[in-house]
Amino acid sequence: MDGEYDVLVIGTGPGGEGAAMQAVKHGRTVAVIERDTQIGGSCTHRGTIPSKALRYAIFQLTEVNSNPLFREKGITVDFMLPDLRKKAKSVIDQQVRVRTTFYDRNDVPIHTGSARFVDAHTVEVCQEDGGKHQLRGKHIVIATGARPYRPVHVDFTHPRVFDSDTILQCNLDLKSITIYGAGVIGCEYASMFRNLEMKVNLINNRDRLLDFLDEEIVDALSYHLRERGVVIRHREDCDRVEPRDDGVVLHLKSGKQIKTDILLWAAGRTGNSDNMNLEATGIVPDSRGNILVNEHFQTTQPHIYAVGDVIGPPALASAAYSQGRYASSHILGTAVPRPTLEIPTGIYTSPEISSLGKNERELTEAKIPYEVGHTNFRSLARAQITGRTVGMLKILFHRETLEILGIHCFGANASEIIHIGQAVMAMPLPHNSLLYFVNTTFNYPTMAEAYRVAALNGYNRLL
Repeated sequence: MDGEYDVLVIGTGPGGEGAAMQAVKHGRTVAVIERDTQIGGSCTHRGTIPSKALRYAIFQLTEVNSNPLFREKGITVDFMLPDLRKKAKSVIDQQVRVRTTFYDRNDVPIHTGSARFVDAHTVEVCQEDGGKHQLRGKHIVIATGARPYRPVHVDFTHPRVFDSDTILQCNLDLKSITIYGAGVIGCEYASMFRNLEMKVNLINNRDRLLDFLDEEIVDALSYHLRERGVVIRHREDCDRVEPRDDGVVLHLKSGKQIKTDILLWAAGRTGNSDNMNLEATGIVPDSRGNILVNEHFQTTQPHIYAVGDVIGPPALASAAYSQGRYASSHILGTAVPRPTLEIPTGIYTSPEISSLGKNERELTEAKIPYEVGHTNFRSLARAQITGRTVGMLKILFHRETLEILGIHCFGANASEIIHIGQAVMAMPLPHNSLLYFVNTTFNYPTMAEAYRVAALNGYNRLL
């Protein structure tokens, strides 16, 4: 037995980091187990960080090529994916260095290897060289994340078939791509590859894109993607995937055949709960590998917690960190508020989407009397200065109390802009009111001014 700890954390992504740091800062002995050779989990190495860094590199490329000042001088730039990935690599390295210091400074040992339960309190760490050792934890936090769902009928070993974990390693000279799955990941990559001037087919098995969002926002995204040249096909299901030497043919059940240079399969994710011998604990994941938890993130074994993507939605890095911190607080018995269910959605399409609270469909179905305040970014001086005029902000508020019920934003920096509204929504009435935005002086010119314009637009509807 290598050691016994108050809290044993499996996984060093945002959820594991939040749990480990909260426990050790309050005097508990903590150890973490990480399967990869570097800490950070999928968020740092395969998901959020590399994809967003690539997105920004593509944005810089398109900014140069679309800027009339450069075009007049005949200046254009063209990079392949490997060149653009250099930015992502540098960010990943910085993130690993910074986050490793968190564990070093707090004397939290990192055990490298795959975790396998021996019993409900004992975990065996299995190293790649065959070495094994055991750790015991009075409490255990499972923060192993999730991975792309890979159906057995798709050959992911073929060099032209990718998922979201492998697409960033593509070194092919691409001119076209089919993306199967039009969820958040599919829409984000559709935007990125289209901005690289590739032909993009986005296949959706539902009636509309991102149907959990406000319909007006989704309509704006669909229009913008199509205007940019993305071909969106709704209500289509995969029949089979035919990889070839010169491309991939996606056969749809409707009879359509779509051939492109590569295929990105972006339909669903699976919790990383397999190969952990959870049977030894009595914990049974669902069919997609997600671990069921209660309101305190406890599993069916009260001393074993699970947080982050391995428990399913909302599957956001921001939520995972808060969940991990709360789980450790519950172990400690300290009064830390449970993470709010009002988590802002951040979708990094081009332009971005971010939303918080209820949408119009939900309010209508609940028969809540609401009104809408709008502003179009093209009317804002800051958007005109930057040339990023595509987008809008809408505020949904109660007609009688003026309480803010929902905020929905589409456009540049939407994921940042949303947090102004989030702060106001978190306040109790009468502070959570449309009048806050009506009466607040915003810097000019800023994108934040969109709140005042939208609030006045909505308030005038009541007069």
